[in-house]
Amino acid sequence: MARSFKEEFELLLRARYPIIYIPTREEERVEIAIAGAAKERGNRAVYIWDFVEGYQDNPNYAGLGKRNPLQALELTDKLPESAPAILILRDFHRFLEDVSISRKLRNLARSLKSQPKNIVIIAPQITIPEDLSEILTVLEFPLPDGEQIKTEVERLFAAMGQSIQKSLLDEVVRAARGLSIERIRRVLAKAIATHGELQADDVDLILEEKRQTIRQTQILDFYPARENISDIGGLDNLKDWLLRRGGAFSERAREYGLPHPRGLLLVGIQGTGKSLTAKAIAHHWHLPLLRLDVGRLFAGLVGESESRTRQTISLAEALAPCVLWIDEIDKAFAGFDSKGDGGTTSRVFGTFITWLAEKTSPVFVVATANNIQSLPPEILRKGRFDEIFFVGLPNQDERKAIFEVHLSRLRPQNIKNYDLERLAYETPDFSGAEIEQTLIEAMHIGFSQNRDFTVDDVLEAASQIIPLARTAKEQINFLQEWAAAGKARLASRYGSLTQRIKPS
Repeated sequence: MARSFKEEFELLLRARYPIIYIPTREEERVEIAIAGAAKERGNRAVYIWDFVEGYQDNPNYAGLGKRNPLQALELTDKLPESAPAILILRDFHRFLEDVSISRKLRNLARSLKSQPKNIVIIAPQITIPEDLSEILTVLEFPLPDGEQIKTEVERLFAAMGQSIQKSLLDEVVRAARGLSIERIRRVLAKAIATHGELQADDVDLILEEKRQTIRQTQILDFYPARENISDIGGLDNLKDWLLRRGGAFSERAREYGLPHPRGLLLVGIQGTGKSLTAKAIAHHWHLPLLRLDVGRLFAGLVGESESRTRQTISLAEALAPCVLWIDEIDKAFAGFDSKGDGGTTSRVFGTFITWLAEKTSPVFVVATANNIQSLPPEILRKGRFDEIFFVGLPNQDERKAIFEVHLSRLRPQNIKNYDLERLAYETPDFSGAEIEQTLIEAMHIGFSQNRDFTVDDVLEAASQIIPLARTAKEQINFLQEWAAAGKARLASRYGSLTQRIKPS
């Protein structure tokens, strides 16, 4: 079982790890946690430094190191060797590239091993120069969990002399997961300032604050999921699999002994409904949908890509239960072992793949891929995902279902005017996306002539579209043969994979 931050920090103190680096934007909360750990470790003295004020809260060293980061480190030389102490250095990551700072830290890494002293660097992100990577120990500080959020909300209301209904409290706690304590305080203060009390409608303010937080990462998007399982035409095996797991995130499932579902890898041809499936899963299971743009993980600064990856994982786990949608994962990690980026892609991939294998949090990962040849074999190994589904071209029955889904939305009153059987028969090798584009083109034809579009318009539009199955037939044939060899479970219940796409 994973240790909590407090347990891990106390272990590092006991083991005399000299320099600890904590990446977090929750400066106040982590300092309170460190002070609590220091008190339990024999009331160890805590000294806090920042660049503007120097050391604070201790009259003997007040102002020491003001605008002088090297002098801040020299406090260790002024304290008695046997005096237990923790030196908290705020924003010290900005000075690590300085040769004098780097040298002093490496000297301290040796001398502090025999003293009950620790240096703790608090920074909003990880930026560690290569020459310090061996002496700095990174300790993650997680976002507040449900119990911590509940305690903070109850404390806030007690301070105002108000009470909060249990049902509203539970809803607020659930909505606030993934936010820092400071953001939670801010948004609750805004709600109370508006109405004089917290109301059920104010949960929307918390959700909007959450969207702001996620947008600020510039890596994750809080994606609105309005699609239903019924909006997916065909893919009956996949839909049955999803429906069976609809209650798997409930407390009843935990009591039954079921583990949280891990996720799905959807492999197949473009435009066959893989992305639509990710949205429908989140909507059907009533879970927030986070979309990860893997390309944004890679940043220019050394160590920043790895930091962004850890931040993404931390945020997803804080928002759990949720669905994490990774679109076109094959493009992000294609040929990662041969990229000339100093191993950054390899390290990001390693961090991500390890998390996939070891995660216990209720984050359901839905990854989509078009080109199976580009995917590293590690991602296909059992244990990363619950299942790998192949999403192929729809057969005739599925094309009929896809036409029915779209026409029920576009022309619900006149759907009987469209011969679905004929439309499905006349569009062989069309994907779901191509069927949708065909209907849009048919609507343009009808609209330009001031009338409703007809079956003939749809067929005329279809005759002008060259489906991907014909322009990329070699890739599609490879995918079909790969799936037919038993490498993936078939998303569709009917249809043969052995029939190759014929050239037009």
